[in-house]
Amino acid sequence: MPNKPSAKKAIRQSAKRNILNSARKEAIKNSVKKIKKLAQAGKKDEAKKLVAAAYQAIDKAVKRGVIKKNTANRKKSRLMKSLNK
Repeated sequence: MPNKPSAKKAIRQSAKRNILNSARKEAIKNSVKKIKKLAQAGKKDEAKKLVAAAYQAIDKAVKRGVIKKNTANRKKSRLMKSLNK
């Protein structure tokens, strides 16, 4: 356990950030899953409507530093690649 107040505060901050970061990652995963499920079911028009929401979740994660820029670009590229098959 930390003794100094600054170390205690750092633990509180990291716990809070961990929750927010996991929520952002979960939002990305859920939106990508929905799109892939719709694409496999043959509902590509509905899936393409949800692409904007997925891109938004990915871009917000990059903006907040949850994932790196290249990771985001790779995810977006693979998502569109899977839709266009």
